Amino acid sequence: QVQLVESGGGLVQAGGSLRLSCAASGRTFSSYAMGWFRQAPGKEREFVGTVTSGGRPDYADSVKGRFTISRVNAKNTVYLQMNSLKPEDTAVYYCAVRSYTSGSVRATAYDYWGQGTQVTVSS
Repeated sequence: QVQLVESGGGLVQAGGSLRLSCAASGRTFSSYAMGWFRQAPGKEREFVGTVTSGGRPDYADSVKGRFTISRVNAKNTVYLQMNSLKPEDTAVYYCAVRSYTSGSVRATAYDYWGQGTQVTVSS
């Protein structure tokens, strides 16, 4: 059974930074792509970024240049560094894993999800 546990969310002022972590267990983490998504109240789940099994990231246009995804396979952990945060970044952030080496922007392409962590950016 795959388990993903996010941490690092919280309340931050606009312009600030947060780093989210996603710890994985239950499968060979290094072989699979990971994704980050977010969901604001009343909105659909939105793609944030993804990282291939080899560590190549890709981002949504809305976060490009502000967010950075990285992974440390030895720790079975993927990170989402968020800088220059804006109030519109407020959402529950989820990490997910899919059974392929390449990432995807589609939430339905991912097989397992974490429970989410709340990020709130105040203006």
